[in-house]
This record gives sequence, C-alpha cells and structure tokens, in this order.
Amino acid sequence: MEMAEEKNMSFLEHLEELRKRLFRAVLFAVAGVVVVFIFDTYVIENIIMAPRRADFPTYRFFCWLGHSLGLEDQLCFSDANFTLQSTTMGGNFSAYMTVVLIGGVILAFPAIFYQIWAFVRPGLKKTELKSVRGIGFYVSLLFFLGVLFGYYVLTPLSIQFLGNFAFADVEVNATILSYLKLCSSLILGTGLVFQMPVVIYFLAKIGIVSSAFLKKYRRHAFVINLIISAIITPPDVTSQMLVSLPLLLLYEISIRVAQRVEKNKV
Repeated sequence: MEMAEEKNMSFLEHLEELRKRLFRAVLFAVAGVVVVFIFDTYVIENIIMAPRRADFPTYRFFCWLGHSLGLEDQLCFSDANFTLQSTTMGGNFSAYMTVVLIGGVILAFPAIFYQIWAFVRPGLKKTELKSVRGIGFYVSLLFFLGVLFGYYVLTPLSIQFLGNFAFADVEVNATILSYLKLCSSLILGTGLVFQMPVVIYFLAKIGIVSSAFLKKYRRHAFVINLIISAIITPPDVTSQMLVSLPLLLLYEISIRVAQRVEKNKV
C-alpha cells in the first residue's frame, strides 16, 4: 500500500523526495569529511603520502617476489625520486581540502548510493525488486575493490614510473595538487569503472544489450578498454595494461551476468 502511494506521487512530490534524498546524501558526505578531518594527520601521512615511500606494501610485495624468484633486488623499489611543493599561497589549503573532500566521499559512498537507490526503488515492481536484491552491497563491494586496486596497484606504480622518469638533467618537482590529481583520478576512476557488471546488468534487464551482443563485440570492447585505461591512467603502457586486465575480467563477468538475466527471463 505504501509503495502504491509512493508510485502515485505527483511531480512536485517527486521533486521534494529527490531534494530530501540529495540532502541526506550530502549529510553523509559531510559526515565522511568530518571523520577524515578528525584523522587528517593519519590519512595524509599514512595513506596519501605512503605510496612515495619504499616501505609501501606494494613495493615490499614486489621486492619479496623478486627475492623469491632469485632476482635479488631487481624488483625492489626505493623512495620516489621527486619532491612535492606548493607554488601558490593557497596551494596547501587546496590540497588539504581535496584530501578531506575526496576521502569523505569515498568513506560515505555506500550511504550516498543508498539514498540514490532509495529514490529509484519505489518505482520498481515487486519482481524487479526481487531481482536486484542486494544491489547496494554489490555496488559498494565493486567500488571499494576498484578503489583498493587503484590505490595499491595503479597509484604506486604510476608514482614510481612518473617520479623516476629521466628526461635529460631535469628534476621532478611536482606540485602537491598534481600529485593529488594523479592519485584521485586513479583511485576514483578505477572505483567507478569497476561498476561495469552492475551497468551491464541493468542494460540487459531493459533489453539494450545481450550476452550474444557482448560476445560478438568482445574485440571492440578490448579496444574501448584500452582507451578507458589510457584516460584514467598516466601516459605509460604499464599502468594502462594493469587497468585493462581487470577491465577485461569485468567484461567477461558482465557476459555471465547478462546470461543470467536472460535465463531468468525465460
């Protein structure tokens, strides 16, 4: 009965409901920002700046792998060979606000998505609601898997490549904002790209794509994956390939998702 009432809401009532949901989403984002603000020193020193140091878990893993394969220190990394600086009076403040804002949004992502989903959900039928049960969990899981992949794989390797890349006798003195832009684009970009199976699920539900379509254009998808990888990563082949591999895996998972949707329709 309650759902029927929500479906019969007027246009203005829908706008009011949207306003409430957006307001709550902003409140959750602010709450995430406050948490990051409280632990700002830890976040900056042990999360944001950590990929610059040789003791970062990713570097230690590669070093261990190199020793295990008898390569001695060939896969070991040293501290990134560049310095960070602020070239404007408000540079440090802008960097600080960037960290707390992006960190807050990442932290509050499940709650923010729930508010968006809560606005869309009343318009779905009972059968449709049953088929998308647990959507919040899967969306959040994929997002955080993407964030972790971006942080522990793409970010440190990109920092090492770009920070140590030699061009004549030019030293790399990067601005703190360019460093944060690199990190945030890799982390957030990968988190969003990892939503591919969810997007394919809904496209398959409404009949826009099918498993046969995805299989037919697998080669084209490979090229598109490389283009997406080039957009969200620095201009080096290693980072692009590291992004494209999980994207290809997600594409294959998306095919299985579309097949399951088609099977349930029968």
